Amino acid sequence: MGLFGSQASSVVEWKEFSDDIIFWKYSSSEIKKGSRLIIRPGQDAIFLYNGRIEGIFKDEGSFDIESQIIPFLSTLKSFTFGFNNPMRAEVLFINTREFTVKWGTRNAIILQAEGLPGGIPVRAYGTFNFKVSDYTALIEKVAGIKNKYTVEDVRERVLTVLNALLMKWIATEGKNIFNLQANAYAIGKGIQGDLDYEMVKDGLTITGFSIQSVSYPEEIAKMQNTAAAQSMIGNLNSYMQYQTANSMGNPQSAASQTASTMAGMQAGMYMGSQMAQNMQNQQSTFTPNAEAPRFCPNCGKETNGARFCANCGYQLIR
Repeated sequence: MGLFGSQASSVVEWKEFSDDIIFWKYSSSEIKKGSRLIIRPGQDAIFLYNGRIEGIFKDEGSFDIESQIIPFLSTLKSFTFGFNNPMRAEVLFINTREFTVKWGTRNAIILQAEGLPGGIPVRAYGTFNFKVSDYTALIEKVAGIKNKYTVEDVRERVLTVLNALLMKWIATEGKNIFNLQANAYAIGKGIQGDLDYEMVKDGLTITGFSIQSVSYPEEIAKMQNTAAAQSMIGNLNSYMQYQTANSMGNPQSAASQTASTMAGMQAGMYMGSQMAQNMQNQQSTFTPNAEAPRFCPNCGKETNGARFCANCGYQLIR
């Protein structure tokens, strides 16, 4: 049946407006003079006639179809309601918001790695953003054969090409396949560009793509943890010095007391080490078979072969 007729007036609107639906086509029914179009925030309304766009209405509000809508339709602006002349047209409501969609690899991506003939199976997760950008392309490719188009439809469309794009951009930007998260931004930007090129054909623009996490097999994860632990141990001395200096600034804290104790122990150990070193240096300068002078060169007293002068304590044998 046509959209406009003479049986009963009605309201053309998208009542069940949902964030999960990208567009919804008004179910055709005949209406007469006095019918109204309601456009809610976040919606655009497109009048179609024979599959062609007749008018796009973006202002929210309630409008009289005869006086406020028909005069702006391309080929139907002279249409007048009558008992036997219903207008056959469609109204397509577009959700104009930007959508955020979660994605995850359905199957592991196999990355080639030296020494691992079978490669490394990797999974990734994240989000992408998109919005409707080209109404004509959307109508030609999608709306012409569907009454509604959902976010899930787009997600499925993206997932069909995502694994191939991930492999391409990991090979291009993934400088360390064991730490892909470090290059996640560059990989994501590359995927966004290719994905946008693919989706713009359907009238959609990909406005963002992010990789939030990359998961490796358990064996690889253990290797990463071990490497991180070894790196931390290598910097342990610097870490302890920083913690000691930082915590000593607060004399009331338990950390400060512990740090002070550790600092005292370290100072004592250092002083003991220095004393031992000095004694060793002094002993190393003694000549085992050297003879003391008969008289002390400092005070002139007779030495009687001693190492130190009994009168003034001067060291006689060095």
